[in-house]
Amino acid sequence: MFRFENLEVWQESRKLVKEIYLLTNKFPAQEKFGLIDQIRRAMVSICLNIAEGSDRKSDIEFKRYLRMAITSAEEVVTGLYIALDLEYLKQNEFDKLYKDLNSLVARINSLIKSLK
Repeated sequence: MFRFENLEVWQESRKLVKEIYLLTNKFPAQEKFGLIDQIRRAMVSICLNIAEGSDRKSDIEFKRYLRMAITSAEEVVTGLYIALDLEYLKQNEFDKLYKDLNSLVARINSLIKSLK
């Protein structure tokens, strides 16, 4: 088993990847190579940075990857705001994902603080 598989932040981000994919499937087709791609890549980046950073040789390096995961989460939130403004998603869909992403970022920050 890889170290990252035991991390709740990785498990949570993995679930959010699926939610983002399902949600963006409902966006207009003309956004396939625009907003859909950008939001998906940013969400996947959260998961990948947590995984990649977990195997680094020092906590300092791991923290750096966790901070990159947070910036990717902020990118996802911004993309969701744009989708909301363009009426590609409903307010309740936005609110749920916003809450989930905010919770994930808080948990990543807690993990950062717990590292030496």
